[in-house]
Amino acid sequence: MGTPDVQVARVYDAATSEGGTRVLVDRLWPRGLAKTAAALDDWCRDVAPSTELRRWYGHDPERFAEFGRRYRLELSEPVAAEAVAALRARAARGRLTLLTATKDPAYSQAAVLAEVLRGED
Repeated sequence: MGTPDVQVARVYDAATSEGGTRVLVDRLWPRGLAKTAAALDDWCRDVAPSTELRRWYGHDPERFAEFGRRYRLELSEPVAAEAVAALRARAARGRLTLLTATKDPAYSQAAVLAEVLRGED
């Protein structure tokens, strides 16, 4: 079995037919986005970083490495770990696109979570 096909995209970007299963991984619903326009398959809040961690990070690229370390610890907690296992099972069935409202997905929890799901952690 190869590495799972896990992509990261902005939830505001148009869905493509190659996107596979689309799952929003933010704790809060994206501003200005109608639920009918989101083109989601699921919304998995249980893998989102805690409010405290999200506020501490503030999407500051200089804090990204430490954010990733702290976020991985949160993902090992029971509720989050169960949600990660469910996402891992989805990824095993085909392409999984993790969606976030973050302006720069490369510095988001979705990017860290994608690494975790691909076994790159």
